[in-house]
Amino acid sequence: PQLLVIFITNLKVMIKISHEAPYCLLEDSRQFNDYDYCLPHLLDEDPGYRDYFLQSKKEGRYIIMDNSLHELGEAYDHSRLIHWINEIRPNEFIVPDVWENADESVVNATIWNLYDFPEGVEKVAVVQAKTIHEAAECAKAYKDLGYDKICFSYGASYYNDICPHPNKDLGKALGRLYVITALMKMGYLKQDDRVHLLGCAVPQEFGWYKGINCIESIDTSNPVMATLEGTRYNLWGLDKKPKANINDYFYMAGEDINYELLDSNLRLFREINDL
Repeated sequence: PQLLVIFITNLKVMIKISHEAPYCLLEDSRQFNDYDYCLPHLLDEDPGYRDYFLQSKKEGRYIIMDNSLHELGEAYDHSRLIHWINEIRPNEFIVPDVWENADESVVNATIWNLYDFPEGVEKVAVVQAKTIHEAAECAKAYKDLGYDKICFSYGASYYNDICPHPNKDLGKALGRLYVITALMKMGYLKQDDRVHLLGCAVPQEFGWYKGINCIESIDTSNPVMATLEGTRYNLWGLDKKPKANINDYFYMAGEDINYELLDSNLRLFREINDL
């Protein structure tokens, strides 16, 4: 019985990781990602991207589908989202949110909560806010609506208000950590809740969540984007966020990738964070 308790405890804190990657690395990404992270607008843009996720579903891989807010500036077309939810049947779908607008994000979560999805598709909501008070109220609203898993983005401006570090990337990382730990102290989050972390400003942030068991999954292209910029991780991480993003590099050629550097950054990402 004691060994079983230890096993269950360790199983609970296992964090699933996914790194978004260019099209040429999709097949390889099955080797370094714990699950597949789907951007729905690309399903319409590229048949090969669509086929990749249809194949992932056939293979039983875990799939989280975003709503493409970060890439498009607003959530993808609702009718197309519904189409692809029914076509791909992801394990999780992140319902449309509105950047740094708690009220509209809660309204959206309320509306999407009414939709019937295929069995096995879980709806997940993103906390949006301009203050830590709004973040707390937003998280509470999602829980009241019945959302069992919520997300926190890496880039909210109020993180820098909370932690006015001269290095804004470090400030954002420390700010998100502060928000999550403060919400736990106030009772808006609990250790047995389920949280997804969207992206990161610096890769070493995830190692700071040791002892916070509610972090279930993360997605970040950081080690891949650092590679495409020619940046090698230090043993402790980075002090700034790579400027490269998936929009600019999605269709890059495979021969332009430094695979030794990619392997090093992917390995160091997990070692730095003890994941």
